[in-house]
Amino acid sequence: MDIDSLDYFSDPLLALDPYGLLDYLAANKPVYLEPHHGVVMVTGYEEVLTVLRSPDTYSSATVVAGTDPMGLLPERPTGDDIHEFVEQYREYLPQNDQIISADPPVHTAQRALLMGLITPKRLKENEEFIWRLTDRQLDPVLAQGTAEVIAEYAQPYTLLIIADLLGVPEEDHATLLAKPSPMQKMPGTEGHAAKSSPHGNNTLEVFYDYFTEKITERRANPRPDVLGGLAAATFPDGTAPAPIDAARIVSNLFAAGQETTVRLLGTALRRIAEEPDTQARLRANRDQIPRFIEETLRTEGPIKGEFRLAVKTTELAGVPIKAGTPVMLLNGAANRDSRQFECPAEFRPERENVRRHIAFGHGVHTCPGAPLARSETRVTIERLFDRTTDIRVNEAVHGPATDRRYKYMRTYMFRGLHSLTLDFTVRD
Repeated sequence: MDIDSLDYFSDPLLALDPYGLLDYLAANKPVYLEPHHGVVMVTGYEEVLTVLRSPDTYSSATVVAGTDPMGLLPERPTGDDIHEFVEQYREYLPQNDQIISADPPVHTAQRALLMGLITPKRLKENEEFIWRLTDRQLDPVLAQGTAEVIAEYAQPYTLLIIADLLGVPEEDHATLLAKPSPMQKMPGTEGHAAKSSPHGNNTLEVFYDYFTEKITERRANPRPDVLGGLAAATFPDGTAPAPIDAARIVSNLFAAGQETTVRLLGTALRRIAEEPDTQARLRANRDQIPRFIEETLRTEGPIKGEFRLAVKTTELAGVPIKAGTPVMLLNGAANRDSRQFECPAEFRPERENVRRHIAFGHGVHTCPGAPLARSETRVTIERLFDRTTDIRVNEAVHGPATDRRYKYMRTYMFRGLHSLTLDFTVRD
């Protein structure tokens, strides 16, 4: 494969079907300095973990800043250690006020605050709501016999679940659902590039006023929900976050928790509808559904990759990396690394290490909403199996099995279907 001729970041065909290139890189060049933009692409499993475990060398400041993050700043850095330079100009970078772009010690404090709120007890209580809501949302979908499940089911479903977990009142659901998805304006998404601004490009700002108001209300009138917990929470040093800082944390949980789960649901349901044997096996063996979800995440997770910035001159797997170099961690490739997963391109839910994937990140960078996404997907599949005898891809929309047509998100960062129309045979 002539990989130097392929531009992963600009070729729309690679955005739609990246796995031929990514599998090749993971197998042959797990750390690769691509020639078109000067980005170091990290596709090897162990190499990705090395970067994730080294925040002093690889900063998260540019996590969604695109292929030329230094071009967003008033000047470009020089030298072999640019940590102070990045801190000086961090405000110019997109999502600069979010936990995903923070480095220690700020990231450590924010994550401690967040993880104290998403507790097993609270998730268990939320799952009871998930079972009830799933049926409520499936009622109109199944009544039609045919439905576009992304817009008609997955998007409102995931919003209502995270809203319940947070404690957002029902009368506000429609207002929040009407707001544009922040993920649609991320760099790497068709029609959107990172932009320079002295205040960055913070796509979650659409939620800040709302959640600031709710945090302020909870401080005056405490309630036993996540918003109430966040309003009362303190950082490890005992200080309380300002309402706007708490609102930024909860905005990330609210928005990101929806988008990744929507894409996971779409991918999982597409495979179930496409593969009658898989569907039959899962219907007969419900205990295999969790492993099916894990293998879906491994082979085609909702996040293809995210950026880091080398703030120190270093090397990785023998590849020299100059300070200031953009580094892209391709989780979607690392999860298909043959050094970690036998026959990685094959869908094998029974593989022993099926949960070793890093579709939701790793360590302190693990997505805090991962257990919720797994629950939503599992319960949806369970209730669909309970209420139907067959689930099929709608051929009028997507074409026959020999010539399927799917519209995927045109982005090098995320993986997911724009739409998915399915046919259901409902039980009598």
